[in-house]
Amino acid sequence: MSVYPQISGCSRYNSNAYLSRNKKKAPEDQFRDILGIKPADKARQAFANNTRAFSEQLPYYHIKVGYNLGILIFYESGLSSPDAVTFLSIISYFISGLLLFYILKIIFPEKYILAIILTIAIMLLPPITYMSRVATPDMFIMQFLLIFMIGLLKKWKSWVMFLVLFAITFTRPDYVPFTLSYLAVAAGYDYVKNKKVNLSIVIQASILFILYFVIMKISAYPGWKHLFYDTFIHRREFISGTPPDFSLNEYLSIIYQKIIYFKKVTLTSVALVGLTFYFSKDSWIRTLAIFVLVNIYIKFLFFPHSSGLRFFFGYILLLLILFLYALSKKYNGFKLRKIA
Repeated sequence: MSVYPQISGCSRYNSNAYLSRNKKKAPEDQFRDILGIKPADKARQAFANNTRAFSEQLPYYHIKVGYNLGILIFYESGLSSPDAVTFLSIISYFISGLLLFYILKIIFPEKYILAIILTIAIMLLPPITYMSRVATPDMFIMQFLLIFMIGLLKKWKSWVMFLVLFAITFTRPDYVPFTLSYLAVAAGYDYVKNKKVNLSIVIQASILFILYFVIMKISAYPGWKHLFYDTFIHRREFISGTPPDFSLNEYLSIIYQKIIYFKKVTLTSVALVGLTFYFSKDSWIRTLAIFVLVNIYIKFLFFPHSSGLRFFFGYILLLLILFLYALSKKYNGFKLRKIA
C-alpha cells in the first residue's frame, strides 16, 4: 500500500487526519512503511509529521483529475479514503476484463471459448492482478486504453475517438504524449491517403493541449523536472526547498542505469511488434504497432521506472491486442473454411 497515490483521494485533509484513517485499514508493516519508519525514509517521516511537507506533495496527485473524481465518488458514497482507492482499482479490474473480452470477441468472432480463455489468461497475468490490488491509477486508466482500442477496431468516427482521447488526458494528463502522438499519426496517415490536412484533427490536438495546460495550472503542478528529481535523485521533504537542479549528464546517466533493467519490457514489446509485422501487411496496423512502441520509450524517457512494469503494461496490452488482431486476420479468425 503506497502512501502517495492514496494522498490524491484525501487532499482535503491534513496529514494527521489521513494517517489516522489509514492506520485503521493498513497492516502494521505497511503502515510503518507509510510513516517512513521501516524502512527508514526521512521524506515520508516529514510528510507524516509536517502538514506543510504533506501539502506540498499534493500537486503531484491533484493533476490526475479523472482518477481523483472516481475516488471521490466512492468516498462520498460512504467508503473510507483507503477503501475508496482500493475499491476503485478492483472495480476497474473487472470492467477491464469485460472490455478485453469484448475486444477478443471482435478479433475472434464466433469463438466464444477462445475469447473467454484468452481473457482469463491475460487478466490473471501478475502485472494486472498486482495493479488491481494496489492504490495506483494504473488499473483505472487501463479501462480507457481498452476503450481506445475498441474504437480503433470498430473504426469509430474521428470525434468519437477524440472523446476517448479527452477522457484519457483528463484522467491522466501524463498520457498527453500518447493522445497527441496518436492524433499526429492519424493526421499523417490521413494526409498520405488524401493529400490534404485534416483540420478537425488540428482542432482536437489544440483542445487537448489546452486541457493539459489548464489542469497543470489549476493543480499548481511543480513540473516534470521536480517530479524527476524527487523520484530518481532525491526525495525532498519540501518541494519549495532545494531546487530540482540536475545536469544533462546526470539525466543521461540515470537513463543508462535504468534501461539496463528495462529488458523485459523491451523484449516483450519488440517481439510483439515483430510478430504483428510478420502476420499483417496492413499499413495502418503496422503504423499503430510502431506508434505504441514509440510511446513506451517516450514514457520511459520521461519516467524511467524500469522496475515498475505496471507503468508500461497498458501499452504492452495494446501491442498484444494488435498482434492477436493481425494473427486473426491472417487466419480468418480461425474459422473453418467451407469445402467447395
